[in-house]
Amino acid sequence: MSQLKVAILQSDIIWENPKENREAYAKKLATILPDTELVVFPEMFTSGFTMNANEIAEGMEGETVSWIKKMAEIHRFAILGSLIIKVQENKRTTFKNRLLFITPDGKIQFYDKRHTFTLAKENQVYERGHTKLIVSYKGWKICPLICYDLRFPVWARNTENYDLLLYVANWPTPRISAWDTLLRARAIENMSYTIGVNRVGFDDNGYEYSGNSACYDTMGKCLVKNNKGEAVIMYVTLDKEKQNLARNKFHFLSDMDTFSIL
Repeated sequence: MSQLKVAILQSDIIWENPKENREAYAKKLATILPDTELVVFPEMFTSGFTMNANEIAEGMEGETVSWIKKMAEIHRFAILGSLIIKVQENKRTTFKNRLLFITPDGKIQFYDKRHTFTLAKENQVYERGHTKLIVSYKGWKICPLICYDLRFPVWARNTENYDLLLYVANWPTPRISAWDTLLRARAIENMSYTIGVNRVGFDDNGYEYSGNSACYDTMGKCLVKNNKGEAVIMYVTLDKEKQNLARNKFHFLSDMDTFSIL
């Protein structure tokens, strides 16, 4: 498909309360336009950016994953967002800041955040991921990443020829100018549509979030953005043919440096 219609849910998050967050998001999903194909939630949408993983974490067979599968099936669009997942590995329990991409047919793909946020000691609670995910959905190749990953361009480099780069985040207001700048930079350097979905409101640690969710096109033009702070649903229709025209005209990706990530 040449076009992909995406809904961005820029929302407040109820602190450490998965049940109430699921209920709140269910009401939002009921209002989504029926021709929407992908809905994107912020990072840790069931809890906020908490380090209290032991109390909040769920398994991959838990209530939230089952709920996302049900919502995707009912509404017939894919849903993407991250939450705290508990995993049993080598007879020990680990926690992941895990992004899930769930399609209406129930298929689950996931990405574990590579760059854990050391300033908040996320690295001491959550085990980082090592594998980049490229999702194939409706003819689009989508690279989903999480928050702090935005600061590391090598990890996001478009070596897979993806069509859409996507970040979910809890990015606080004092550093929001960096969010705006880096999102646009990632779009330009990777010649890719780039979407960033951030939360709004205050968390229980006293941090404020102003949103600034946005979508940029291949040349860094802003297609949609909200920086007013209120919870909103924004829509953007992406056109792969337009993107390919720009890529074929300028060929910037053909001149990128080769590298390997250790």
